[in-house]
Amino acid sequence: MGIEREIKLALPPEQADAADRFFSGIAGTPGRDVPLVNIYFDTPALALAGQKVALRLRKTPDGWLQTLKAAGSVQGGLHSRHEWETSVPGEALDFVALEHACDDAAALAALRAAASELGERFRTAFVRRLWQFEFDGARIEAAIDRGEVTAQVSGQTRREAISEIELELLRGEEPALHALTVRLSAAVAGLTPEDINKAQRGYRLCAQ
Repeated sequence: MGIEREIKLALPPEQADAADRFFSGIAGTPGRDVPLVNIYFDTPALALAGQKVALRLRKTPDGWLQTLKAAGSVQGGLHSRHEWETSVPGEALDFVALEHACDDAAALAALRAAASELGERFRTAFVRRLWQFEFDGARIEAAIDRGEVTAQVSGQTRREAISEIELELLRGEEPALHALTVRLSAAVAGLTPEDINKAQRGYRLCAQ
């Protein structure tokens, strides 16, 4: 089991270049662009969401990954969630691999109860610009995500733009994330804590 700890910040689109310069300056290198497509699964009644569980397939340049995320916490843009991730050979879920990876009884119970009714509910597609660097004794991955969330509901496509920054703690102590956020906010105008993650945006589109 891993615990993902990251700060999410809403990024005004017109400030994307300023954020890019900030991270490139700290890392000493330009960011690396990674196109990502995520397919989120749930039952028609959104049973997983009701249990605060998220299940997705992610297409990366290196192949497919499946991720199960369980209930976590969020405060001031800092998101903490348990997650389990495994590789899969293609665009299909592997429940056996998920059950072997996941060590949380409640998350497994929710997955098993929903398995027979799972289907795609929404997608996110965005380009992630990535940097990794040391900051205040911690290893941090910074990302600028720009793209959109889409959901097919009653034959119509619903959309919401994505423009945000994620600061993930890879190694070290959490205060380094907050210190970096303070420095970033002083350099890039208009940043605000983002307490709604991409999956929650997709569910919001489904429910509108």
